[in-house]
Amino acid sequence: MKQQLEDRLIRWRMILGQLSEPEDEDASISLDEELEGMDQVMEALYDSDREGGLGPSSPNINRWLGDIRKYFPNEIVEVVQKDALERLDLQQLLREPEFVEMLEPNVDLVASILLLNKVLPTKTRETARLIVNKLVKQIEKELREPMREAVSGALNRARKNRNPKLREIDWNRTILKNLKTYQPELKSIIPEQLIGYSKKRAQLKHVSLLIDQSGSMANSVVYAGILGSILASLPTIKTQLIAFDTNILDLTEELQNPVDLLFGTQLGGGTDIGKALEYSRQKISRPTDTILFLLTDLFEGGSTSKMLKTLAELKSSGVKIITLLALNDKGTPAYDSSLASQLSQLGIPAFACTPNQFPRLLAAAIEGRDLRRLKVKGLRVKN
Repeated sequence: MKQQLEDRLIRWRMILGQLSEPEDEDASISLDEELEGMDQVMEALYDSDREGGLGPSSPNINRWLGDIRKYFPNEIVEVVQKDALERLDLQQLLREPEFVEMLEPNVDLVASILLLNKVLPTKTRETARLIVNKLVKQIEKELREPMREAVSGALNRARKNRNPKLREIDWNRTILKNLKTYQPELKSIIPEQLIGYSKKRAQLKHVSLLIDQSGSMANSVVYAGILGSILASLPTIKTQLIAFDTNILDLTEELQNPVDLLFGTQLGGGTDIGKALEYSRQKISRPTDTILFLLTDLFEGGSTSKMLKTLAELKSSGVKIITLLALNDKGTPAYDSSLASQLSQLGIPAFACTPNQFPRLLAAAIEGRDLRRLKVKGLRVKN
């Protein structure tokens, strides 16, 4: 009987919100961690004193939109998201296409649009695509050439054979390189450096982008989608892009159209990194030529032991694995430092990386450099 009464009080407390709490703290109703989270999510939207406080410029909007998926089933999520559209004034803004010409798109705004993608009306969706397309072109213009130069230079350096076997020595280049070591008394050149023929296998690299779709990673997903499209346009790189929560979404076929790719993501929800890694492993045909970027905050909702086992197997097969805790300009997000430490013990580094520095990180990976010793402004090692 007492338990039934407590359950009823908790239910009414959740319906009425924080304003129903008695002034006497001893009489307040205690909520567990999950109910407390649900309560905060609902208060943020429905508390009239805070109406408009979750506007597109708010740094909390993406996490909030992801959290409602965490705490509520899909049918409730759609209702809450529709309410959010009205209270954020985002819907009204997107209904006026002429305003798009004046609007300066940013990653926060685009991330918010993608989080609300499923409930955008048709007319609003068309305008939203224009905004997303403007941001895509802006970032592509900034990063396409640095990416091309970094990848091209890295592949050229990587394929140089600096320790050739006898049958691999390019004698003409080796003689020219070592003329200064000619010994007249011996009538011979004592080579200080042997130059081999290029390693043609190094011409094509496979890059796999494995992207966590949880709400807290929204901004990083935007950047990763655009960078993935740039990589896919390079003839020397074969790119695969997989987005995941507790399900797998292979967006590789959408890489030629970054706007479609971004609208294909399903931001929010849970996280099963191990499941995504297993799917990715099945798609890898040349492990020793593959670089896998795992973009996640490492808050694993599935089996941690399964995840670590799959990572170890991928690494032992020759795949180079890099964890990106963030791909944005805002610094390092909250992440599971314990799991990052376990990855470090497997020889898998974790970084918070700015989009501008991603080409240099990829280049270093292609060249086979020790990434844990890499010192680049905008790149922060976290293990």
